[in-house]
Amino acid sequence: MKKISIVIPVYNEEKNVPTAYAAIKSVLEGLSDAYDFEIVFTDNHSTDRSFALLRDIALKDSKVKVARFSRNFGYQKSIYTGYSLSTGDIVIQLDCDLQDPPALIPEFLRKWQEGYLVVFGVRKTRSEGPIITAARKVFYRLINFLSEDELPHDAGDFRLVDRRVVDELKRIYDSSPYLRGTIASLGFNQVGIPYDRLERTQGDSKFNFSSLFSLALDGIVNHSVVPLRLASYTGIFTFIAALVLMLGYTAGKILLGKHWPAGFTTTTTLILLSLSLNALFMGIIGEYLGRIFLQVKRRPITIIEESFNL
Repeated sequence: MKKISIVIPVYNEEKNVPTAYAAIKSVLEGLSDAYDFEIVFTDNHSTDRSFALLRDIALKDSKVKVARFSRNFGYQKSIYTGYSLSTGDIVIQLDCDLQDPPALIPEFLRKWQEGYLVVFGVRKTRSEGPIITAARKVFYRLINFLSEDELPHDAGDFRLVDRRVVDELKRIYDSSPYLRGTIASLGFNQVGIPYDRLERTQGDSKFNFSSLFSLALDGIVNHSVVPLRLASYTGIFTFIAALVLMLGYTAGKILLGKHWPAGFTTTTTLILLSLSLNALFMGIIGEYLGRIFLQVKRRPITIIEESFNL
């Protein structure tokens, strides 16, 4: 029998843990004639009762594995650790809030049986405001445009991956992982399944604007050098424009006898523009250097403080 590993990252989800466990186990038990299974919870150092609830579940159910981190390492690292701890032939990642429906697991498995090593959910609709929804759509298309790899539109981390893909993923050390892009860049046969993302019924989302911006930045920086090239191209363009302007002023002075009045506004504008461009592109370069710095230090992706059934 093939084995399914369900990976569920958790952070302050005490209201959703029992519901998620019951819903996912119900789906998996319906597949028990053909598949063995395990459920791997990675607790990102929750400050509520999430870990206590997970511990109680693990003590009663040996198929449930729980790892609690020594601190909050972030969502992407939590998923990566869940992949690393899984032992199944197939690994499926789900969020604890059940906005990604477990009922789609059998459909994912059918696509896997057809030969697809990666099956990901494509969000047709989602219960968010129009501004944040539009911003997400723009981001997915922007990162695909900038990336050297083909990245799927409107796809989150709700996906099935074959053990072969997980093994390749474990060979990659990335201090700031963006798994959606990394898995897409590995290749293999991949397919998307459209679905309507459900509304969160309990608890609050842990993704504020700052978290979403950080995730977007990781995605762009991890999969594209276009921002660096943009800085170079802008520098070249600015240099050429300044050279042409200088030659034009010189020709006008020598050949036409023009006397240009002192332009305080023009000078000030050009200085401020130059300073802002320098600051912008130094910031872009700094983002890349910062990630190189973290990568070279090779700190652990996560640290497990306590675990059950691992």
